[in-house]
Amino acid sequence: MPSIYERIIAFNKSLLPDMVKLKYEAMAENIFRFYRGTSHLFYEDMSKVTDLPASPHTWICGDLHLENFGSYKADNRLVYFDLNDFDEAVLAPCVWELARMVTSIFIAFENLEIDEERAVKTAQLFLKSYANALTNGKAISIDPRTAKGIVRTFLTNVENRKQKELLKKRATSKKHKIRLLPDNENRFEVEKSLKKELANHVNSWIKTSNAGHYNFKVIDCVFRLAGTGSVGVKRYLFLLKSPDAKNKYLLLDMKEAKTSSLQPYVTVKQPYWETEADRVLQVQHRMQNVSVALLGTSIFNKDSYVLQEMQPTEDRINFELIKERYDDMCRVIDDMALLTASAQLRCSGRQGSAIADQLIAFGQNDQWQEAILNYSLKYSKQVKKDYDQYMTAYKKGRFDQ
Repeated sequence: MPSIYERIIAFNKSLLPDMVKLKYEAMAENIFRFYRGTSHLFYEDMSKVTDLPASPHTWICGDLHLENFGSYKADNRLVYFDLNDFDEAVLAPCVWELARMVTSIFIAFENLEIDEERAVKTAQLFLKSYANALTNGKAISIDPRTAKGIVRTFLTNVENRKQKELLKKRATSKKHKIRLLPDNENRFEVEKSLKKELANHVNSWIKTSNAGHYNFKVIDCVFRLAGTGSVGVKRYLFLLKSPDAKNKYLLLDMKEAKTSSLQPYVTVKQPYWETEADRVLQVQHRMQNVSVALLGTSIFNKDSYVLQEMQPTEDRINFELIKERYDDMCRVIDDMALLTASAQLRCSGRQGSAIADQLIAFGQNDQWQEAILNYSLKYSKQVKKDYDQYMTAYKKGRFDQ
């Protein structure tokens, strides 16, 4: 069997060479970032397992973990807490999503130096809350009006944040003109001719897409890095200004859509998508209660992209800050379970997904929870071994070649 080094190199060979080195650097930061950057290892390994419980087919985001939930401003300009990454989305058994998420709990708790007993109890809470939410058969949403505890505080702070606070960290003023500020860490300069092409493309997209009513124009563009798994894809951040309102700006993210890392391992027949970006957008529309603002797709230089209003990376729950507050952590993870079940119920019956009655029946069956728990706990130990092998190769400079 190929080594961890060989498997990771093979998977990432299509990414931008200069940027993929930054991905490897991020993955070396800690075991949780390694896990975030290697969903392909998870599903390759899981495809060889024969004793996972049977489950209904449903739409899944494909890379569910603790940091793929967060706040965002929706097209109705309200703030929501929900699943927010659909790059890997496919139609698959719903237990795939659960195993990926529960394993992330074990990995994250180890990284936070929280004992395994608490990790097990928290994972059990997630599975039980998910099952109960399916059994209820009704999708819910979380916004500042319905949120409780730390999520409510989190959303209220996001709701009250002013646009100028976002710009302050990412832009600068030169000769009374606002420009994006490259920091050579998360934002990088774009060559002038490419910047012009991109600006013309996005200006045209705004006029012809559903975003036309926004009436904004591009005034600057930089290359953007964000996340872990997606580092190395083509991704741009645009600063848009309204010609009709003074000091009215928007930040727009444009991210290349690649084939889902689950695609080689999923045996469920998938619908035909015109582009990979169309797959991401359609599943996001189905699974989220209300879609992110400015959500759309486009083709630029033969590559497909998903566009949406930029969602700051800090708009996620920082578990490092609350690791001593176990009750708060449990409440957040309980919310995540409710949102996972709700997303699946919301898109039930769509293009091969199980209908709500099948999902409800699955929720009522308590035979599968222990199997998922045991598999995820066991696999978290495998991730630790993989990470150790990765770090050995990384420290030897093998990923610099």
